[in-house]
Amino acid sequence: MTATTGTSAPGWNFDNSYARLPDAFFSKQELKPVEAPELVVLNGPLAASLGLNEQALRSDASIEVFAGNRVPEGSEPLAQAYAGHQFGHLNMLGDGRALLLGEQITPSGERFDIQLKGSGRTPYSRGGDGRAALGPMLREYIISEAMHGLGIPTTRSLAVVTTGELIHRLEELPGAVLTRVASSHIRVGTFVYAAGALSGEHLGALADYTIERHYPEAASSANRYLALLEGVANRQASLIAKWQLVGFIHGVMNTDNMALSGETIDYGPCAFMDSYDPATVFSSIDSHGRYAYGQQPKIGAWNLARFAETLLPLLHEDEEEAVNLAQKAIEGYMDQFHAHLLSGMRAKLGMFGEEADDEELIGRLQQLMQEHQADYTNTFRSLTLGELEDNQLFGSESFKEWERSWKERLGRQPQTEEVWRALMRANNPAVIPRNHRVEEALEAASERGDLEPMHRLVAALANPYAYAPEQEEYASMAACGVGKYRTYCGT
Repeated sequence: MTATTGTSAPGWNFDNSYARLPDAFFSKQELKPVEAPELVVLNGPLAASLGLNEQALRSDASIEVFAGNRVPEGSEPLAQAYAGHQFGHLNMLGDGRALLLGEQITPSGERFDIQLKGSGRTPYSRGGDGRAALGPMLREYIISEAMHGLGIPTTRSLAVVTTGELIHRLEELPGAVLTRVASSHIRVGTFVYAAGALSGEHLGALADYTIERHYPEAASSANRYLALLEGVANRQASLIAKWQLVGFIHGVMNTDNMALSGETIDYGPCAFMDSYDPATVFSSIDSHGRYAYGQQPKIGAWNLARFAETLLPLLHEDEEEAVNLAQKAIEGYMDQFHAHLLSGMRAKLGMFGEEADDEELIGRLQQLMQEHQADYTNTFRSLTLGELEDNQLFGSESFKEWERSWKERLGRQPQTEEVWRALMRANNPAVIPRNHRVEEALEAASERGDLEPMHRLVAALANPYAYAPEQEEYASMAACGVGKYRTYCGT
């Protein structure tokens, strides 16, 4: 947690293209300095990929930047305006505790938003203090890096600093600021805001900006806005299928938390499923299971429908034809999601090619896992290793019957056992961020200032498909009797 005083430049190379959109999309923002910022964690590999100097980022001057006390050269800080359907209900939102410093242009020419989260009040804070606690910020750091290791598109975390101040929630907690890196922070909710509160010119400007930034291939299409909708739908189909394949539950899939870049964003009440059950919910505020594990694909379609509604004036001058085009795009999302999920499940079971009964075989295993409350990740881990644990699932006659069908399916393909087991290893993580392990790391850091458990956990999750001996301790489920796990939004 120590800083350096080196004089080498950190390497910031900011552009501010979002600030060149009409003023209605954001509010220019003054910094809200904190008392005594201190570096907690810095993501060295991410810094290097951004063209930044890790040593310089550890300096006192850079820590002031991460805390929101100093504007880096070339930055034009702003808070973004957007709306969002929160559990289905539309609200005006915006960056209530976040600040976009600008866009880092990497040496290879890529563009990434650099955003401070927990940096203080903005015009969109709605009575909040705009601050964040250390625990939730470290949670985002851990989970976003785990998602990156799993190969799932995600925002990432560059740094976390403590502020030297306490924030008041149900109790006093140490304050912190996280530096988030994203392809952009353009959301479905950004378009909902533009379509509902601004003019058609604003909507067109936002759509053109999104195409230029994320879907340049759409610019040459006969209907560039339909191509944008289809592109967003395709990325979301792939993303949510990847969530399902590793048992990730986002927890708060509001329209303001669906990024049009196709990245996972917002790691508030998220968690990974233990026992397989499509109805699994961890979020304390999701009392009706709207965002349960099994509901995520449908909610993806619902959110995309809200996005499509905003684009109707751009899709076609005839409203009926615009609606038809939008409906076909949403139907395409469901088809693509199903294809991605089925392909991914085949890979998890070592199955090459396609057979008519594959989906039924997969469904039977899922049903057995649910009946026997089997751990999702470790069931596939055991199948991958060929080492079946002594548990209710693997000891049941129904599983043994399923296993015979599975082995027969594998025997009909030309690939050797070595090849299909390699396919399984590449698609079944040996470790995930187990909920009890995440809580252990957060408790040690927040309550005792001990970062070692977090560093060890992040290291184990960096390559979850390695099946390395040092990862073994992180593959274990929580002990019996720990109670039902609950997550909170962290606001």
